[in-house]
Amino acid sequence: MSGFYSSDLCAPRGPSLSLPSVPCDNLLVKLQINGESRDFTSSLTLAALVDQLGMKSDRVAIELNREIVPRDSWTVTNLSEGDRLEIVHFVGGGTSH
Repeated sequence: MSGFYSSDLCAPRGPSLSLPSVPCDNLLVKLQINGESRDFTSSLTLAALVDQLGMKSDRVAIELNREIVPRDSWTVTNLSEGDRLEIVHFVGGGTSH
């Protein structure tokens, strides 16, 4: 299935096109995460991405296409082909004096 993206198969098309019939939620989108290109399912939200990456949501901040996304919006923020994300993961530690 590589090479097919949601924009290829989910967009309206005329009868002359012969693309395979595939449910849109099984397609891939290419995202840029911290400068690295990665493929994910097309029905991904920011909250699902954080979960899929194994990060704790209370310890990350996310910038989507150069705008900070509030944590309470992650479950309703859908990701699309070509989105650029910067994810900062906070790590605790140090010594107390």
